[in-house]
Amino acid sequence: MRLLKSPRAIASLAAACVIAIDQVTKTLAEANLATHSIKILGPLSLKLFYNSGVADSIATGNVAVITIIELLVIAGMIFYVRRIRSTGLAVGFGMVIGGALGNITDRLFRHNHGSVIDFIYSGFWPTFNLADSAVVIGIIVILFTSRSKGKRIV
Repeated sequence: MRLLKSPRAIASLAAACVIAIDQVTKTLAEANLATHSIKILGPLSLKLFYNSGVADSIATGNVAVITIIELLVIAGMIFYVRRIRSTGLAVGFGMVIGGALGNITDRLFRHNHGSVIDFIYSGFWPTFNLADSAVVIGIIVILFTSRSKGKRIV
């Protein structure tokens, strides 16, 4: 039980959970959405999309550059996690790291020519996946936790 009190262990657990859930949902999306989309509610639907860029297909086709930048950012965050003392910050950083690693896993190990699998379509926002959601939520947790405790994170 003492292990779960360590911010590094909490961040690692959060990252591992995000990666696992992300990869399972992407595998299910590829298997079930290849030929059709699934309407959920209003414009919200599940629709398979391969994104070789980053947010909203920015830098499409620059997979090698994107991957190197992502790996450097992840390495920096992992290094910084060693200094964290707050559980909230550990969860936030773990979510961001897990989401980033989930998308890197797509780029490096799936046979999609370096593309990330996106499948959540809202009609008003770019198609995204659970790794993207984890990154955004993790950043919000980091900002909220650091402001509420009056701590600077950098």
